[in-house]
Amino acid sequence: MDAMPLKRDLAAARSLITNLVRSRRNRRAVVRRAPRHPQPAAGSIQIAVFFADTTENIYQIQQWYKPLARLATRWPVAIIARSPGTVLKLWDEAPVPSVYARTIAGLEAFISGQDLRIVFYVNQNTRNFQMFRYGRMWHVFVNHGESDKLYMTSNQIKAYDYSFVAGQAALDRLSRKLWDFDVVKKAIAIGRPQTDYIAGSVPYPVDARTVVLYAPTWEGDRPAAAYGSIVSHGRALTDALLASDRHRLIYRPHPRSGIVDPAYRAANADIIGAIARANAVDPSARHTYDDGAELGWQFAAADVAISDISAMIYDRLATGKPLIVTRPSSPEAEIETRGYLGSCEWLDAAASIDIIATLDRVQHDAQALERLRFWAEHHFGDTSPGAATARFHAAVETLMAQWERHAALHKQEEGRSESDGFEDDEDEDALPAGD
Repeated sequence: MDAMPLKRDLAAARSLITNLVRSRRNRRAVVRRAPRHPQPAAGSIQIAVFFADTTENIYQIQQWYKPLARLATRWPVAIIARSPGTVLKLWDEAPVPSVYARTIAGLEAFISGQDLRIVFYVNQNTRNFQMFRYGRMWHVFVNHGESDKLYMTSNQIKAYDYSFVAGQAALDRLSRKLWDFDVVKKAIAIGRPQTDYIAGSVPYPVDARTVVLYAPTWEGDRPAAAYGSIVSHGRALTDALLASDRHRLIYRPHPRSGIVDPAYRAANADIIGAIARANAVDPSARHTYDDGAELGWQFAAADVAISDISAMIYDRLATGKPLIVTRPSSPEAEIETRGYLGSCEWLDAAASIDIIATLDRVQHDAQALERLRFWAEHHFGDTSPGAATARFHAAVETLMAQWERHAALHKQEEGRSESDGFEDDEDEDALPAGD
């Protein structure tokens, strides 16, 4: 008898029990802490961020903290969380009020007491559709990054009233990939507001070392999206950097690294261990394993960045500083070459061992730097400080004005019931792994 199916079943059962225990523990913690985090006053919130995910994906909303805090100085903002573990985390760190709405009844209670006009979504969680039922507000997809991944052209974007996108590259991508999608009406380019808030301080002394940011993505859940490089490139290039007395490594892997593939998880752990050993041998090297919530200082501090196909490429691109992109080792990985990836500096897996020579070359390649500046503008528009924030606020102001016009036209329908179509969602324990 093959023991593998039995082992998988036992592992699944253990995971289910672990998640059940964690979920119930978190629920009890929410009950204890809720009195210290009362709901916003009735009628005070005009913008909400609907986040139905667990803490496993909280990085998707963390990067919006500072833009939301700034936005809230004009239009009050709250985050709606559906997971107990997530709301606990949000209560610890989010700069705007966070509301726990585990059930549909709880969600309706919050909505009925507020003046919601815009709801933002940072991902494509299927539970977003539970919020779509409410029709007297704009539902706006803001995403959690700009990239040329398949995710960026999901047909799910059509479900939203509007999408805030980064720039011309995103508009072109949507026009090219989606059938019968009105880009002019439904997509609004705002740049990347997060780049106006460089978060965090450099955790090492500035010296003569060349600082290299290596920011790989996770392994992906299917061959077409297998962009991760930790196994194919990671060990070779990090070993070379850790052995160099001219370089300092900042290693920032995707939070989901290894969630699907044990080999990927093991390679990630190997690199983290190698960094610790290198620092023990030479404490002045100050190589950094970075898993913090703050994102921004890494892009500003690094002399050169190495990234997989992910949003990290484009956050770095906005700086106009040298950038290297790892070429996926999976032959099935889909690569959109009609944008920046068609002219980027590629790093093949076999060339990873010679990363030092590649770094020396790209740092002084004037033509490559000029191409970076062109693509930064193409993806983000004006990248001068404050420009993206101004465009973000202008887009919100436009939707607020439209909401006012529609509300005036349909005032007589305000008493209409919107309570059909969904049953109360009491099965919190059916949440994905992570809480």
